[in-house]
Amino acid sequence: MSVTGDETDPNRGSLAVSEVVELVSSLIRFDTSNTGDPATTKGEYECAQWVIDQLNQAGYTTEYVESGAPGRGNVFARLPGADPRRGALMIHGHLDVVPAEAADWSVHPFSGAVRDGYVWGRGAVDMKDMVGMMLAVARQFKIEGTVPPRDLVFAFLADEENGGTWGSHWLVDNRPDLFHGVTEAVGEVGGFSLTVPRPDGTERRLYLVETAEKDIGWMRLRAKARAGHGSFLHEDNAVTILAEAVARLGKHTFPLVVPDSVAEFLAAVAEETGMQFDPATPDIDSKLAKLGTISRIIGATLRDTANPTMLQAGYKANVIPQTAEAVVDCRVLPGRLAAFEREVDALIGPDVEREWITKLDPYETTFDGDLVEAMNNAILAHDPQGRTVPYMLSGGTDAKAFARLGIRCFGFAPLQLPPELDFTSLFHGVDERVPVQALEFGTRVLEHFLLHS
Repeated sequence: MSVTGDETDPNRGSLAVSEVVELVSSLIRFDTSNTGDPATTKGEYECAQWVIDQLNQAGYTTEYVESGAPGRGNVFARLPGADPRRGALMIHGHLDVVPAEAADWSVHPFSGAVRDGYVWGRGAVDMKDMVGMMLAVARQFKIEGTVPPRDLVFAFLADEENGGTWGSHWLVDNRPDLFHGVTEAVGEVGGFSLTVPRPDGTERRLYLVETAEKDIGWMRLRAKARAGHGSFLHEDNAVTILAEAVARLGKHTFPLVVPDSVAEFLAAVAEETGMQFDPATPDIDSKLAKLGTISRIIGATLRDTANPTMLQAGYKANVIPQTAEAVVDCRVLPGRLAAFEREVDALIGPDVEREWITKLDPYETTFDGDLVEAMNNAILAHDPQGRTVPYMLSGGTDAKAFARLGIRCFGFAPLQLPPELDFTSLFHGVDERVPVQALEFGTRVLEHFLLHS
């Protein structure tokens, strides 16, 4: 069956919608915790094999690839489209999650429990919700014999939570053939709804499509000085030198900058709400706070950030160590790297060395074109009062790797969320969960989008 034009009823049931909750729950039950250490990261192979089984049952021919290390499992499946001359569209999601401490949770983080209208567990929003939706739609298309307008590549990936070193970046460097013909891609952290008040007392749901990402840089700081006995006077102490530098950096506020994607987002919100967001005003942060929890992301895309996350020094209580080290999580706006590094050097001073441990470039594209129109149309087909708007992600995704191949990337994992849900706090948070209705809505939207893209 070839589907074109208007053959999709927005309200009809579908195989994908009926399966998506159980698929997401099953995915969560695989403990795919990524510790950042290949020796202790686990579960990706088993989860990837389960994904392969689900795709094979539907009739796909899949390719399994280990990205540079045993067990770092990646799965690819391609569905031919009606027009092979068009560039292919890739839908990608990662199988790994960040670790979770079970004692902190209301439910076991790897239970995949379905209760109170939510699917609970680590990965429910980052990003086994989207993985379940893309798997559900992929299965439906193959089982029903659907031929989409263009080739679709479904990619289930490893290691995103550690920057994609043993996932997307390895694949781009070593297996670029897997992405042959792919010109555009959609992935995580976009397409979710933000409910804002309107001047007439009504509300509007804005669906945030990610069009840009900040640079990700994990920086090591190192101070060296003379070692000695802890009972002596020491004017030159590596721990003190480092601690003072880290404190200066951690307390520093970088200057406001307004990238195009952020300016477009603020303009759209201003149009809907009547609120004005002038970054030049001193109260911009308090005005952003009126948007709710999303203000944490938006505020972080108006300036660079450098947050100390790790400290290490010494080996005995009565010994002044020769070396002290810190790690700083840096997120830098597009075009700001040189200025950022100058500012950091001035803050840490000449007695502290710095080096990049991980350095991933920023990404930015425009909010226009046929694919953007297809996203907007898919949202409107299922939420006529919705509106898509661009925004910049303060973090990063596998899009950084795919952009190196010239693939145009967006974040579009559609979810219609209840206004009261603190969605952004659930990323890497305790009691991570996704509404069942949001999954069902997102599956319908994703199906519509892929049939009209």
